[in-house]
Amino acid sequence: MTRAPLPNPPSAAHRTVDLVYFNAGGGHRASALALEAAIQRAGLPWTVRLVNLREVLDPNDGFRKLTGMDPEDVYNKRLARGWTLGLTHELKVLQAVIRWAKPKLVRPLQQHWLATEPDMVVSLIPNFNRSLYESVATALPGVPYVTVLTDLADHPPHFWIEKGQDQYFVCGSAKAVQQARAAGYARERIHATSGMMIRSAFYETQPIDRAEERRRLGLDPDRPTGLVLFGGQGSKAMIGIAKRLPDMQLILACGHNESLAKALRALPARAPRAVLGFTPDVAHYMQLSDFFIGKPGPGSVSEAVQLHLPVIVVCNSWTLPQERYNAQWVREQGVGLVRSSYAKVPGAVEELVRDLDRYRAATRKVHNRAVFEMPGILQGILAQGEARVAGEVPIPEPAVPSGQR
Repeated sequence: MTRAPLPNPPSAAHRTVDLVYFNAGGGHRASALALEAAIQRAGLPWTVRLVNLREVLDPNDGFRKLTGMDPEDVYNKRLARGWTLGLTHELKVLQAVIRWAKPKLVRPLQQHWLATEPDMVVSLIPNFNRSLYESVATALPGVPYVTVLTDLADHPPHFWIEKGQDQYFVCGSAKAVQQARAAGYARERIHATSGMMIRSAFYETQPIDRAEERRRLGLDPDRPTGLVLFGGQGSKAMIGIAKRLPDMQLILACGHNESLAKALRALPARAPRAVLGFTPDVAHYMQLSDFFIGKPGPGSVSEAVQLHLPVIVVCNSWTLPQERYNAQWVREQGVGLVRSSYAKVPGAVEELVRDLDRYRAATRKVHNRAVFEMPGILQGILAQGEARVAGEVPIPEPAVPSGQR
């Protein structure tokens, strides 16, 4: 396994780096964990702390005491039930509320940074970056603030990239780089990776006996097999997909959604199926599959492509607004098919299976090394920030990966 070269450290002194996440959707926490592991793997002498934004803003669990659930749970339940049609308009309302509440958000964040004194703050969440940046800039002047987009592109305005700030961005696509430039940020403030951060497990898979592993799951070792996956909360859309594909061998991963798994197991089918609950070993089941069906989430699509699974995704008015560009990316890269409704998925499966080798070849042209590039990028940003504070000439920025310039 190759790693991105790390620039020389500014000094041997220990550094503390905070990674800000929340649990809405699950992808932000997964990215934080992947980045934490990448920093440790790179051998950097840093203390890495995971900071749950909700716990900082609501340390006494006021929302839970009032409603019986965490704010993230509301969002996650909507994903599981497929109640996403109105989220485009609700997002605008949410962003307006966040802007209105900024003074009340900034104060507890300032107190948190003053108490914990990180040397760098890295955000892996959208919507709150104006408040987060201002709290760091005012509480700890000179401490670098970095926003790592965990979507392939921004959904402007006010989603990932806020204008008029002195922060850094890490972008996983040429589109996101262009958006940061259009927002007025200088090139030295924008760092490009070769894709989305995904866990190292998707690079460290070992050869397996697919036939034997399929038999163990009760599957036919010789039939084309699709993996149906809609994130850690699953989705009721999986029931419609399973009903429309009675003759297709499927592995259906339901995440934490036990009621969904029960409903899928009860469905009649003419082809073998394996219905899974939550599993941390998604890479293993991708190795057993020939193609992927799911929503156009940046993490799951990137994971599938890394393991050379062509993808089928649906993009329509129900699709989360920040995920719609991902469907365009699938088309641009030629790594799968995009349809406007789940009713059209069977036709897409037939088309993809008929030309599977061509789509697999397209996945092999995507070389995503983002999780290995990130430690070097962050070390360069930290060194540059410390050089500025010391009044020294800033060190050169890490090279931009090919294809992202």
